Formats: sequence, C-alpha cells, structure tokens
Amino acid sequence: MNSAPECKSYYAATVNDSTKYPRLQGDEGADICIIGGGFTGLSSALRLAEKGYSVTLLESFTIGWGASGRNGGQLIRGIAGQPALRKEYGPDIEAFINRLRWRGNEIVEENIKKYDIECDLKHGFIDCAYKDRQMRDLEAEIESSSVLGMEDRFRMVSAEEMNEYVGTSVYKGGLYNNADGHLHPLNLCKGEARAATGLGAKIYEQSPVLSITHGKKPVVHTEEGTVRAEIVILAGNAYHLLEQKKVGGILFPAGTFIIATEPLGNNLAGDLMPRDLAVCDVNEMLDYYRLSSDKRMLFGGRCNYSGREPRDIKATIRPRMLRVFPQLKDARIDFQWGGKIGIVINRIPQFGRIGNNVYYAQGYSGHGINQTHIAGEILTKAICGQMEDFDVFAKAKHWKIPAPRWVGNNLVALGMVYYRMKDLL
Repeated sequence: MNSAPECKSYYAATVNDSTKYPRLQGDEGADICIIGGGFTGLSSALRLAEKGYSVTLLESFTIGWGASGRNGGQLIRGIAGQPALRKEYGPDIEAFINRLRWRGNEIVEENIKKYDIECDLKHGFIDCAYKDRQMRDLEAEIESSSVLGMEDRFRMVSAEEMNEYVGTSVYKGGLYNNADGHLHPLNLCKGEARAATGLGAKIYEQSPVLSITHGKKPVVHTEEGTVRAEIVILAGNAYHLLEQKKVGGILFPAGTFIIATEPLGNNLAGDLMPRDLAVCDVNEMLDYYRLSSDKRMLFGGRCNYSGREPRDIKATIRPRMLRVFPQLKDARIDFQWGGKIGIVINRIPQFGRIGNNVYYAQGYSGHGINQTHIAGEILTKAICGQMEDFDVFAKAKHWKIPAPRWVGNNLVALGMVYYRMKDLL
C-alpha cells in the first residue's frame, strides 16, 4: 500500500469532505484514464464525464495531495508565458490570449455554482508594486483592459489609498480588480472529485501508476491492477515521473512555502486586510497572501527553484511576512507547509501527445488554479476532436535540458539569480 506522507497544512486541517476513495484492485476498462488527482486531472475528469465518457482517475496518494491542495488559494486571471507566446506567434496570438484571460476563473465559478461546492470563494485581488517602474507596468494592463472593454474590472490604487486595501506602508501602489479572488483549494479539489463521481467517473486513491503499455488501447499499470483505456491523460505536473524520455527536461519542480497564523480576530484582520482581498506583489520572487475564512493570515512566497525545502519554513517565511505586516510580530504561527509547482523556462504551459492517445498538460508556473481548469477544458475539446487551442500550446517551442532533473533544477535556480537582482533595481 502506498501510504501518503502527511501534509500538515491549514487546508488539510479544515477540509470539509472526508471521502476516501478505494485503491485500484483488479483490471478495468474506461474510455479515459487520467493519472493525477489534482486540478488538471479533476477538471478534465469533470468535463469528460459531463460529455458522457467513462472516466477512471488514478491518484498516487489522496485527492488534492499535491500543489492543487496546498497552494495559496489565489484565483488569478491570465495565462503564463504571454511574452513567449507573442514572440512565438506574433500579433495574431492576442485574440487567443484575451479569450483565455478570464476563462479559468469562469470555469471555477461555474463548477462551484453548478455543483454546490463550498470552498470559501471571495472576490477581489490586488497586485502591489514596490517601485515606480512596476506601477507603470500595472498602468499598461489597465490600458490593455480598456481595449477589451474590461476597464470596469480594474482600478489603479495610489500609495495614499493603499491603506484602504492593505494595511501596510511598504507599497508604491497597486492594481485592484474585482473579478479575481481567493478560495480554499483543497475543498475545491474535493468538491470537483465529488462532482465527477456523481456523473459516473471512478476515482482510485493510493494507486500510483508504475508504467503505461502503449498501443491502440493503452494499458495503465498500478501495483494491484490495470486500466485499459482508449485515451490516457498525464496530469501529475510537478509530481509527474512517467514517460520522462518524452516529457522530461522541460518542466522543473520548484518549492513554494506558506505559513498560517493563529486566528487574528475581526479587528486586527480588518486592519490588515480591510477588503479581504487576495494579494500578490509584482516582484519576480514574489510574496502572496490573504485571510482565511477564520481570519488567519496565510502568507506565502520564497519560491525555491532548486527543488529543496528549507529546514524551517516558518523561519524562512515569517520575516517576509513581518516586513509587510510588523503588526503580526506577536502572532503565533499555527501551520507551515510547502509543495511543488511545475515551472517551465519560458512559462508557456506545456501540452502535448505521446502517439495519438496519450495526452499531457503541465507547467503552469504558479498560475495553477486558473490554468489547470483551462487545461481540463482544452484537453476535453481535443479529445472530442477540437484541436485548435491544444495545438497552439502543443506547437510552442520549449527549452529542453537533457540532463537529470536535479541538474535542470540547479540551472533554473542559477538563472533565477538574474530575476532576484532585477527585483532589487
């Protein structure tokens, strides 16, 4: 039996669905076999089940065990890698980027409403700038939104106004929007799993996939069973170890880490976060934070591109939190945890096929909640024969480092030194 290492996160402590799914034992058949029980796998399973496909999803540990159930809970617009997409495809790509810009948010909100998923969704988000040049970049986003007729979603916030949004004096200003937001990601995972099984999908936990036998009908092998399917989807992202000859050397796991304070009470929480927003700064090595539903400060950052976890997450993240909120110097830290996100060098999410019937999507570079749900829709469309969106991503060029993963991680970490220096300028 593959017992899951425990993740002692705030989310695990407050999960609202204790459903346990069985291990795969024996041989089964399905139209679609999905490997991975995070948002890519779950969103794909849900969309495909809605269309009447028989779906079997295999998860090595438990639903939402990886980054999907550990992240900052920030539901943020856009797709990563836009500069690289523009360089690859030219100005014709703008319509594609704009069409997908809010699509992930829309899918998440549709799922929550349609399937009555309780995951503490709240709207409101602000990008915060430390420098004048960052403010100019945010102003440019306002201009691009005006072209699309979306300017009503955004508002530039001056340094003098920032205390109305975030209770700190460290920022030059920011860009507020009322359409992004935050939620409890593990409860969203559990809710989408429940929705998929309600439509007939089968989910198996504690069922790590050992190998895939390719052919007209691929066979997926676990420790105690097999699934013979028409199509397989690889949805493990940063935790994915299968088919490395085909998909390795492009995606690199990076660690990101979060702490959660004790409940702060309405007064202090209201002083720190008057509008209960999700917040990110716009540094390359950014911090992100928000309040939980029980008024804890959830503060994350310090992305580690070497793949190594710090010995003491609290000792690493707490000083970053106090730089923004010195008011929390006496607040107890109740939870600390980390997880792996999948980084792609050019930041373009990686889609592709192995042969004609094994699909994959990975590498969301920190924009996971939004982009994984876009991925589920794109994969479903591709399986149904609508390849246009899939092909845009699948044909994009990626840097490949033909070396062991640890070598690639160290090279990526070395490259990120440039961005750390850029943040200081």
